[in-house]
Amino acid sequence: MRINFGDLVIGDIARDRIKKALDKNWVTEGKNVEEFEKKFAKKFGYKHAIATSSGTDACIAALASLYEFGAKRGDEVIVPATTFVATANAVLAAGFIPKFVDIELETLNINPRLIEEKITDKTIAIMPVHLMGKPCDMDRIVEIAEKHDLKIIEDCCEAHGAKYKGKYIGTIGDMGCFSFYVAHVIVAGEGGMVVTDNDELANIVRSVKTHGRPTGSIYFDFQRFGLNQRMNDLTAAIGIEGIEHFDETFKKRKENMYKLLEMTKDLEKYAYFSHEEKYETISPHAFPLVLKDSKYNCNKLYKYLESKSIQCKTLFGSLPTQHKAFEFLHYKYGDFPVAEYVGENGLHFGIHQYLSTDDLVYIHDSLIQYFKNVK
Repeated sequence: MRINFGDLVIGDIARDRIKKALDKNWVTEGKNVEEFEKKFAKKFGYKHAIATSSGTDACIAALASLYEFGAKRGDEVIVPATTFVATANAVLAAGFIPKFVDIELETLNINPRLIEEKITDKTIAIMPVHLMGKPCDMDRIVEIAEKHDLKIIEDCCEAHGAKYKGKYIGTIGDMGCFSFYVAHVIVAGEGGMVVTDNDELANIVRSVKTHGRPTGSIYFDFQRFGLNQRMNDLTAAIGIEGIEHFDETFKKRKENMYKLLEMTKDLEKYAYFSHEEKYETISPHAFPLVLKDSKYNCNKLYKYLESKSIQCKTLFGSLPTQHKAFEFLHYKYGDFPVAEYVGENGLHFGIHQYLSTDDLVYIHDSLIQYFKNVK
């Protein structure tokens, strides 16, 4: 692929730390993980950062901590209908039921105006997803959560460094969850992080991610539900390098985002593109677009871009009605019209730091050529 979705380049900082870990014959959670947690917390102003083996595990650990506050198996967590599947799967894995809410077309995020109608006496939390790095309407979500005494777990997996009204995402709710998959701004290959400013929650999450043991204990004293969700020291070494280079990576990706948004202004009659409000900072995760009319045929566009060596992914679609995995929840097509429309008419591709201006021009020209030929 000329335009791949993301890339991982392992530099000298990571290689040196990996070598030291190998020389010590210690690759499980150790000094590198501890350093990664400290650097991540300091960089973004989180009081606690707890490393996990993946972004999915970060979400599961955060959700599982809710049992400490009276949650019961089978309780419900509000999630957007459009998100990467890990959000909803984490809810299920933690023992809860995802309660889906439709999204806004203009933001691709959960529609806060529809949240309250989905709240029941079994609802325990809201899990907003800052999709494509664009912050959710957190003022309204916090207002709803406080009114109904619900916890907020922010899914920030695609939103490293994003801000909402001057605050880093992950600091607004009770907890935030991050992923360090190869397509993200901070990359470790795999790995995740739970962040919180709450001491009690931090201790519970640290326990959950090590089989429910007390924090710091290696003995068989299991006090709560837990799993093995620890990050290893090799992954953490790569993540540390990602933090060291965060500012330049973020800047380059943001420049790519702005350039491509400017280039695609002549395509706004064909598609909806992302828009950054004055009160927010979008994290430059990827470049989404949603066709304004299904006659432009998203499937053909997808295949066309792939034939041009531009790697694409769909915009997830409506998890409850367009993915077989959630049939058991008995939603029906039409329950989430915006999410379903986005699922049939949306896609996204990379704008990462290794792309040049020539690459961006190539993307734009490829899009132009496609729409010129649409009948």
